Amino acid sequence: MHLPPKSLVTLAATLGASLAGAATPDEELGARMDRVIERAIAEQRIVGTVVVVMRDGQVVYRRAGGFADREAARPMTEDTVLRLASITKPIVSAVVMSLVEQGTLSLEDPVTRWLPDFRPRLADGSQPPITLKQLLTHSAGLSYGFLEAEHGPYRTAGVSDGLAEPGMRLEDNLERIASVPLSYPPGTQWRYSLALDVLGAVLEKASGKSLPALTEERVTGPLDMHDTAFTVKDPARLGAAYRDDRPQPSRMQDETAIRTGDSTTLFSLPRIFDPRSYPSGGAGMAGTADDVARFLDTLRQGGGAILSQASVQAMMTDQVGAQAQTQGPGWGFGYGWAVLDDPALAGTPQSKGTLQWGGVYGHSWFVDPQARLTVVALTNTTFEGMSGAFTQEVRDAAYPAP
Repeated sequence: MHLPPKSLVTLAATLGASLAGAATPDEELGARMDRVIERAIAEQRIVGTVVVVMRDGQVVYRRAGGFADREAARPMTEDTVLRLASITKPIVSAVVMSLVEQGTLSLEDPVTRWLPDFRPRLADGSQPPITLKQLLTHSAGLSYGFLEAEHGPYRTAGVSDGLAEPGMRLEDNLERIASVPLSYPPGTQWRYSLALDVLGAVLEKASGKSLPALTEERVTGPLDMHDTAFTVKDPARLGAAYRDDRPQPSRMQDETAIRTGDSTTLFSLPRIFDPRSYPSGGAGMAGTADDVARFLDTLRQGGGAILSQASVQAMMTDQVGAQAQTQGPGWGFGYGWAVLDDPALAGTPQSKGTLQWGGVYGHSWFVDPQARLTVVALTNTTFEGMSGAFTQEVRDAAYPAP
């Protein structure tokens, strides 16, 4: 299902300006986005992409470019399904806030209320309590294997980052996470982590439902996000996955390890098709750009049918402080995403309060509430589509030239 088209008023204004010979702001934005996409594909930095831009709740730009599967010459289309990786996090964070609203959960709950056996310790052997809020804000002392050195503690313990290890049970991964000393005392620092995977287990225990069923009930169902789930409903529409290489991105194998510096990120493409694989609350979903844009813009507008405005406001508030530098200088973190505290320090045209995150399979998105703007750029190219020049180029194209 596509997002709603432009309103008739917007369309009439666009046609009127075009007939008068002047480009509208939306047409200028579209021309800038076209140039960004075409250049990135021509320079073979990305294989394929779908970009959706919404302003004031209306789609003002949508384009698919390049290949969903280069070797099969299958073009990227607007309804191509892609592995979302960490775009899963804000969706699951919204599920958490939904259960908080109904009183099932409190963010001040200790995780042991719901997972009595999940009791990681500090290096000195002490066992500090961890709250659900600390999990939601990545301030619980947990980590990711891909953030550590090659033989770091998570890798040594066999912890899954939710991207590989097909067939692993959530209970087994929780046991492995808890066996590793905490990186710091909970609540004292910020570190990107497997916290949303742990929260997935809390959600299942508190609701008595599986995380996929609960997510469909609370978020994807009410928002008609029919193509977004912890499984791929139509494998023929799933895009292939590629990795940065020169002279052009190379196709990922079923099991791929990508080393960057001292760390390694592990990918398993068959994982999402293995029903034994636990549903990773931090990285396990697949979906379309339209679905992601619909979700994000619903929250920008106050929560719609899924959350109250008060819950959305809490999610959009920096909960950890800009010193965490969650996307570099000037960025803090709310519930599910980075929050921009200082645009000048960050060196960005985005407004204060902008929300931003991405996904390791090659995605980026941001929501600028002041500009009433939502931008989603999904690609099938790791890491360029998440943290390469393409991400900044899309961001800059969304704003008029200074």
